[in-house]
Amino acid sequence: MAAAAPGALGALRASRVRLVAACCARLGPAAWAGGPAPRRGYSSEVKTEDELRVRHLEEENRGIVVLGINRAYGKNSLSKNLLKMLSKAVDALKSDKKVRTVIIRSEVPGIFCAGADLKERAKMHSSEVGPFVSKIRAVINDIANLPVPTIAAIDGLALGGGLELALACDIRVAASSAKMGLVETKLAIIPGGGGTQRLPRAIGMSLAKELIFSARVLDGQEAKAVGLISHVLEQNQEGDAAYRKALDLAREFLPQGPVAMRVAKLAINQGMEVDLVTGLAIEEACYAQTISTKDRLEGLLAFKEKRPPRYKGE
Repeated sequence: MAAAAPGALGALRASRVRLVAACCARLGPAAWAGGPAPRRGYSSEVKTEDELRVRHLEEENRGIVVLGINRAYGKNSLSKNLLKMLSKAVDALKSDKKVRTVIIRSEVPGIFCAGADLKERAKMHSSEVGPFVSKIRAVINDIANLPVPTIAAIDGLALGGGLELALACDIRVAASSAKMGLVETKLAIIPGGGGTQRLPRAIGMSLAKELIFSARVLDGQEAKAVGLISHVLEQNQEGDAAYRKALDLAREFLPQGPVAMRVAKLAINQGMEVDLVTGLAIEEACYAQTISTKDRLEGLLAFKEKRPPRYKGE
C-alpha cells in the first residue's frame, strides 16, 4: 500500500488533535460549572436482590464508586439483565462530576465474572447472538471510555467476557489464586467483547495470540509476569485482597486535581492510538485545558504555603 502523502498525513493528525481538543474542552472547567451533578438516584444502600450493587463511598473515600457484581447463581456471568444494569450505571457515572475513581469488583467469593451467560445464550436463536455480543462490546467500550480512572479488582475467576470487562479498566489487580483467560476458542468462537484488541495492547501481539489460540488460563502470578495485571496479592481470609488493593490505589488518586485526572486519561488513551508526533500534539491540547483552571492556581498556592491543595474540579 502506498504511503500517505505528507499533506494528507498532516491533515489526519490535525483532525485527530482537533477532536481531542474538543473532548478536552468538554472535560475542562466549563463542564464543571454550575455546582455538583445530581446523584442519578444512587445511594450507599443496596438491595440484596440486585445483580449489580452501586455504592458511592463516603468520608475519606468520598469520590470512589464501587460497582459490585452480585449474580452468584450465574457465577456473575453477563446476562441480558446484568448488561442492562451495567449500562445504566455506567451511563450515570459518565456525567457525575463527583465521581473520581470507579472500582469494579465481585460481591461473590471466588468469582469475578465467568463471561457471557452460556445457558441464556443456548436458548437464543442464532439471529440474536450477534446483537447480544454487540451489546456486550458496547457496554465494555462504555466502561473503557469512562473519563475517570477505573480499576478491576479480580479476586476470583475472570474468563472470556469477564476478562474482557477487566481489560477495559485502566488498572487491573488480582489475587494470586485468581484465574484469568480468554477461553472462547474452546467454544469454537473468538473473544467478542474487545479481547482480540485490548489483550495485544496490554501484553503484546505474539503472547496475546498464544493465549487466545490456546485458551490458556493464567493464575495471578502468571498474569503479573506477562503484564496482564499491575499488582498480585496473596488472597486473605475474607477473599477480597484485590479489592482492598484497588481501594488503596483509588485513595492515592483522590487528592489529585479532578480536571487534570480526566484530561490525563484522555491524553494517554488517545495518544496510544497514534504516532508519537500526533500523540505529543494531543498532550499539548490536553495540557492547555488545565492552564485556565482554578485548581492549577490552587495547586501552586498550596505548594507555596506548604499545605495540601483543596481542589474543586474548577
